[in-house]
Amino acid sequence: MDELKVVELFAGVGGFRVGLERASARYKVVWSNQWEPARKKQEASNVYVARFGMEGHSNEDISTVEADAIPDHDVLVGGFPCQDYSVARSLNQAHGLAGKKGVLWWQIHRILKEKENKPGYLILENVDRLLQSPAKQRGRDFAVMLASLSDLGYAVEWRVINAADYGMPQRRRRIFFLGFHRSTPLGRALHNKPEMAERWMLEDGIFAEAFPTAGTMPIFREFTLEGDLAELTDHFNTGPTSGTTPFANSGLMVQRHVRTMPSTPAFYGPRTTLGHILQPEEEVPEDFFLDEDALARWDYMKGSKKEMRKSKEGFAYHYAEGAMTFPDALDKPSRTIITAEGGAAPSRFKHVVQTPTGRLRRLTPVELERLNMFPDNHTAGLAPARRAFLMGNALVTGIVERVGALLAARIKN
Repeated sequence: MDELKVVELFAGVGGFRVGLERASARYKVVWSNQWEPARKKQEASNVYVARFGMEGHSNEDISTVEADAIPDHDVLVGGFPCQDYSVARSLNQAHGLAGKKGVLWWQIHRILKEKENKPGYLILENVDRLLQSPAKQRGRDFAVMLASLSDLGYAVEWRVINAADYGMPQRRRRIFFLGFHRSTPLGRALHNKPEMAERWMLEDGIFAEAFPTAGTMPIFREFTLEGDLAELTDHFNTGPTSGTTPFANSGLMVQRHVRTMPSTPAFYGPRTTLGHILQPEEEVPEDFFLDEDALARWDYMKGSKKEMRKSKEGFAYHYAEGAMTFPDALDKPSRTIITAEGGAAPSRFKHVVQTPTGRLRRLTPVELERLNMFPDNHTAGLAPARRAFLMGNALVTGIVERVGALLAARIKN
């Protein structure tokens, strides 16, 4: 199998594609979908087309796309939207994740279920709070996702990865999970040899090799996901422990049997810091430098606070928060980029750096792209605030590159 055909769902500006194509020339994206509801301007889709071309790209609501319209493929990837993970029975007693965003998980499930030739491999990404969702039944939503994939024939490995722990320039913590269909050699091995599970998690697995962990004595927790998906929805983790998720930051699920353990990163290679990715001061447009008249407001936003505030309803309450580093440290990885990074208005969460001449400035769109390890000017053509928004929604492509390189090598071997 020289060519690995890829379908990229919820593609954004193409972070998975950037990472996979850097990882191996064998990956070929044959179809992609990006559609943002409630927005007339589809900026992310437009950027995707500008960088990769229109061939095989869909800018339609994925729920309206028939599975037969999606080409057969070897690898399905996607950073599916991360809001609204409440699970409920629908009127016809089927399963479904409720919520405008969370319901999109079931579009992945629908496509996998309806494809006669299912993709052999899945690479999916989400926020790490997925392991904690929802508050009254911690871990329930992830349990339903794992069970639904198991019922479709997939073994699933997951790991919560902070990119900065492995030398990358941004502290961005996300959960990645890999699916291996039982029709593939890797999937068959995991399904037919349960004795290899612990060794896979500690040494032999793709995450274990790509993102090494400290060699401490592992503490495994094991349990089985029982009942159909509606029963899992109603009964998973409803007892005295419902406030604590049973899922640790790494694990493996095969045939609904879960093994999970806490893992600690162990990385001794070179590290990239915020200072490493900055553009020269003379290349930065003047409007990215802080207005001296606004410095007091920036100091207030970044500083510690203990004050009385009023809610919208008029109730007074005590508000407190600690100080943030201001300006941001250049000898460490950056803080997580958020979607509100753009714009000149003072903000607690926007990055501010000090230049060699002592001036303070915000980060440019190119620098935000570098923090996610995209090519320079990947989002060029949009206003700076929209470029910042898109990077706040993106992933660190270096993680996908490492996973993709090892997956391609394992498939070949």
